[in-house]
Amino acid sequence: MKRLLPHPALSAMLLAVWLVMVNSITVGGVVLGGIFALILPKFTQPFWPDRPRVRFGSALAGYLAIVGLDIILANFQVAWVILFRRNRDLHARWLIVPIDLAAPEAITMLAGTISLTPGTVSSDVSADGRFLLVHALDVADEAAEVARIKARYEARLQRIFA
Repeated sequence: MKRLLPHPALSAMLLAVWLVMVNSITVGGVVLGGIFALILPKFTQPFWPDRPRVRFGSALAGYLAIVGLDIILANFQVAWVILFRRNRDLHARWLIVPIDLAAPEAITMLAGTISLTPGTVSSDVSADGRFLLVHALDVADEAAEVARIKARYEARLQRIFA
């Protein structure tokens, strides 16, 4: 099975993206998308020598649920800050988040998650990959916010990329 589908998640994503681009589900579209989904990962396999092991299932589903909920809640929080807080009362901060993740894909997912959440933007990863620079719109306690990022996102990503 590994020879036919070296990257099953990539194959599934390619098929889904193909069907979205075609904008209809037909037998021909599914067959052609399936061919692309089988061939492209096979040709790109040499470019993924140290691909991380990703656990699909409850850990990933829980992570996506938490991120989705946080995005919705953060939208309301940012709207409240914009509408009802004066600029001089905002506490915008740069946070340095130490990273315990090893896989570059996991670090990218953490940075993307932080950037997707309104009110925060991940700006840079240190050269050694051990720190993430994050800008937050309104933070009362920097240490508490760093601890929240590590507990809420990084700990879950460690379970997904274990």
